[in-house]
Amino acid sequence: MADDYDTRDILRPLVFRLHENVPEIVREVLLERGWTEFDKEEQDDADWNLYWRNSPFRMTDHHSIKPWQRLNHYPEAVRITRKDYLARHLKRMKGAYGSALYEFSPVAFIMPNDYVKFIAEYSKEKQSVGRRPSYWICKPVDLSRGRGILIFQDIKDLVYDCAVIVQKYISNPLLISGYKLDLRLYVCVTSFCPLTIYTYEEGLVRFATEKFDLGSLDNICAHLTNTSINKCGASYEKYKEGIGCGCKWTFSKFRSYLRIFGIDDMLLWQKINNIVILTLLAVTPLPVASNCFELFGFDILIDDKFKPWLLEVNYNPGLCLDCSIDDTVKRKLLHDIVELLNYKQIDTFRRTQVAGTKAGRRRVPWSTAGEGAAGDAPGLLTRRKVAKCPSASSVQPALQAARESIRKVATLTKKSARVHPRKTLTSQLWERMNMPKIPSQAEAESKNKRIPGAGHSPHKSAQLNHWLPTPDFCNYKLTTRPYFLSDKDQRPIPRVGDFVLIFPFNEAALQASRDGTDVKSIIKEIKKLHSTCT
Repeated sequence: MADDYDTRDILRPLVFRLHENVPEIVREVLLERGWTEFDKEEQDDADWNLYWRNSPFRMTDHHSIKPWQRLNHYPEAVRITRKDYLARHLKRMKGAYGSALYEFSPVAFIMPNDYVKFIAEYSKEKQSVGRRPSYWICKPVDLSRGRGILIFQDIKDLVYDCAVIVQKYISNPLLISGYKLDLRLYVCVTSFCPLTIYTYEEGLVRFATEKFDLGSLDNICAHLTNTSINKCGASYEKYKEGIGCGCKWTFSKFRSYLRIFGIDDMLLWQKINNIVILTLLAVTPLPVASNCFELFGFDILIDDKFKPWLLEVNYNPGLCLDCSIDDTVKRKLLHDIVELLNYKQIDTFRRTQVAGTKAGRRRVPWSTAGEGAAGDAPGLLTRRKVAKCPSASSVQPALQAARESIRKVATLTKKSARVHPRKTLTSQLWERMNMPKIPSQAEAESKNKRIPGAGHSPHKSAQLNHWLPTPDFCNYKLTTRPYFLSDKDQRPIPRVGDFVLIFPFNEAALQASRDGTDVKSIIKEIKKLHSTCT
């Protein structure tokens, strides 16, 4: 044949690669779609299309990505999912852009550093005349599924032995038939640069299985909605009036419930979308990376005045199936994620599109649990030099320099990933709080010039080739465009299945996220929306 493609390749399926402990439903959904599972004994190391794991990838993994591949994590996404990091970012944004915009999260005190500040606030609340009694909630900063949470009213009950945050407990939650609830909203970020956010229209309403009672703060089944806690409670299997058995509804059922009582659920969801956008803006920019995505689980509580509050953001939101509602929501969620990844037929070839040759058998050191950073990272993204390149030999010195820069990144990553605890809690917290910030990759990149007519077609290929993994690659441009853009107009696809694009939400927001994220301009646009939602 004229090229290296074999006619049999047309029938080749997409290939997925799973790390250990990935929920079984991920494998089931991909097999349902006709994918095959990667076999490291039989296949080339780059012969896969999707790599899914529970833990973060290394930066060298991101830098070794091929055009036909996707990773299910974005680098440094933990900045938003650890409770103390999230609290610190939201506090900074509140100081910069006003408390009115960032009033959706209760003030957090990071212990033990903020203990004196918390005592002052606690005393102020206690001495206030005519105020409702104040309640507080204490959460470990890096635990999930409701583990280690304490709700208290008297400070003498505050006891902790690890890093925690303390916040005002929302004591007036929306109740249905006396039961507390919150929303698990699925959010998929296909890029942080330019920022591109999708929310999933379907989701989970999670109920506590005991009736809400401020007189029994130690009854976790009345105050916490985590399924991992409530499915072990005495009332989980029982029929609960107005709720039913178990502890979950779908968003669809919740919307129907609200409409029965004449509640404007459209306004509520607009407020929730604003919370999602403002929260994600708080952690931009993140390191530049292509061909990856991040699925977050935003936990939203609604109070009795129908104000939504952000409780936390979850990394690797649970995909286990505890009930039929889980299966209904999560199975379709995964199907729609695969659709959102926008694979093309050419991706099944798993070959470098420019050369038309199959990926070589050089072993790419994809990380496994406990591995350190690799010393070398072959298989960099296909790229072309900005200047004319008369021969392949003239590119070799630049490629060697690029590989050398990746070695430096790997070494720095390995040095900064400190997981061993210090001798004291305070020194450990101090180290965590003062972790060196990752400099914005966008600052090291030269900004592209706006081309004529950009207002009508802002995502031209000249701008999209500007996504570089590290500043050391600034002499190169990527030859592949972001996967999440429409073939028709080179803009983010507005809807895929039940995933709906919420950012960019208008032309001004899109322009502000093109060449690095112009947070100030985006905030101005959000304030316009915010004024219509209040």
